[in-house]
Amino acid sequence: MTRIVVVGSINMDLVTQAPRFVGPGETILGERFLTVPGGKGANQAVAAARLGAEVALVGAIGDDAFGRQLREGLAAEGIDLGHVAQLADSASGTASITVAGGENQIIVVPAANARVSPAQVEGAQALIARADAVLVQMEIPLETVEATLRLGHRLGVPVILNPAPAQKLPIEWLHLARYVTPNQHELAILLGADPDEDFRTLMQRAPCPVVLTRGGDGAWYRERGEPIHQSGFDVDVVDSTGAGDTFNAALAVFLAEGLPTAVRKACAAAALSVTKLGAQGGMPTLHEVAFFLAQQKS
Repeated sequence: MTRIVVVGSINMDLVTQAPRFVGPGETILGERFLTVPGGKGANQAVAAARLGAEVALVGAIGDDAFGRQLREGLAAEGIDLGHVAQLADSASGTASITVAGGENQIIVVPAANARVSPAQVEGAQALIARADAVLVQMEIPLETVEATLRLGHRLGVPVILNPAPAQKLPIEWLHLARYVTPNQHELAILLGADPDEDFRTLMQRAPCPVVLTRGGDGAWYRERGEPIHQSGFDVDVVDSTGAGDTFNAALAVFLAEGLPTAVRKACAAAALSVTKLGAQGGMPTLHEVAFFLAQQKS
């Protein structure tokens, strides 16, 4: 069984489904409201677990109602929570999400996620040393992202850096990652480049292998030479929240099968994830991905 360690955020998502996005100073009636577990770290952990991996999560939640609900949900997915701190003096992270026409707008309040520390990562060293891959994102302190990259590199464990929310990072950090998985906007910010520059040119300028997500158009990947395109899959989009997290988790789970296969399966998993409401609601199982891909061949 593939072993994955995820270092990242854990949020409660407060989701409103609306006919359209609201403008400044405007009030409209929503169609549906629900609270669902989220956060990039938790999402990627759940997605990897549903795809059959043995998953451990490093993160933090508050000692509040949301925190208890989040812990129960993650435990029900079979995720190892031994390195998830429950902080008595902090609220759990939240994300206010509006969904309209299959697209989303998100405001995140980090709360406990802002206190995920390098010490927690070092405390999980034995776990990381046994992992097949580590996933880390940027909804936690940058010093903790750096600690994860350095520890993975030192132990020879591949670290997949999902640079979202985007900000410029030291080039040295990119050298420490086995793969970086931005979208075009995030890649431009990482490299301090013009966001209108052709993404294939940006990929070739990156100092590490890049897997670039392109939404419904699929993904492009490059280890050396020219970038290669993996087309997306045609599905009925309900909610795109969590699609990138599903992609990253699947990439990590299937990485041992080779990058082209991993990217194709990641695109399939991400496509399935957008067919239901909520970041984790549509995350597919290993069987569902296999069945979906078998249908594409017929």
